[in-house]
Amino acid sequence: MRNRSVVTEFILLGIPHTEGLENMLFALFLSFYVFTLMGNLLILLAIVSSTRLHTPMYFFLCKLSVFDIFFPSVSSPKMMFYLSGSSRSISYAGCVSQLFFYHFLGCTECFLYTVMAYDRFVAICYPLRYTVIMSHRVCAILATGTSVCGCIQAIFLTALTFRLPYCGPNEVDYYFCDIPVMLKLACEDTSNLEMVQFICVGLMPLSCFLLILTSYSRIVYSILQIRSAQGRRRAFSTCSAHLTAILLFYMPVVLIYLQPTPKPWLNATVQVLNNLVTPMLNPLIYSLRNKEVKSSLRKVLHQLGFFPEQM
Repeated sequence: MRNRSVVTEFILLGIPHTEGLENMLFALFLSFYVFTLMGNLLILLAIVSSTRLHTPMYFFLCKLSVFDIFFPSVSSPKMMFYLSGSSRSISYAGCVSQLFFYHFLGCTECFLYTVMAYDRFVAICYPLRYTVIMSHRVCAILATGTSVCGCIQAIFLTALTFRLPYCGPNEVDYYFCDIPVMLKLACEDTSNLEMVQFICVGLMPLSCFLLILTSYSRIVYSILQIRSAQGRRRAFSTCSAHLTAILLFYMPVVLIYLQPTPKPWLNATVQVLNNLVTPMLNPLIYSLRNKEVKSSLRKVLHQLGFFPEQM
């Protein structure tokens, strides 16, 4: 069968309506990216170096930090590369890789947040059975399952997107290769694939979000049954960080993939929030409300020579 995909590279047009702002955006996005890497690496060091943090909750947080390092690395380096004045072209294989890893890491994080909500549900609603239910084996299965499910979904979406023929224009009206913008460049009808994208990329996160809300409704009910005011504050403090991170992650996904009429400039702005700002804020969210993480971070920073031992 003749190969109709004659396009060998694509041109990334970048964020719409930002002409003349390249230098400012480069400096801004570079600072976001550096802070994201530093913050998540510090969280990893804090968790690994403290035996008190070797629990299921911090195990999943550790995995989240790893994915928050890789997730912005899918699109940000290339974006900053062309913002600095270099070529905007990306190879066909590079575009395929970008789309695959973006959805693999994004879907895995989506499932991971759901697992983390389940972990908090077990910890608060069944505290006496927590270590039995969330055993090392169960945690390993759940962590592996999130990656496997994310990989399967990413392979499925990538295969469906790039089985289409790309034989005409090759200018991607965005700053990285994503499904909605790639479908516009295809040389055949994409209505069926658009429906599949809506189901997989829109309803899947929505389903996970509903599961998370179910877990937290049970958590709130259990917390309200705690007689001690101090116990209630501690339980709410533990869960509030996770809930804040969930809202920051899911709101951009809903805005981008479930809106009836796509708006390129709005999508790009929200996508930058999702790709760069949220991974940068996650270390702050989880450390500022958690005394154990803050204590471990102090020790790590002291060992690195940034702060004295007593702060």
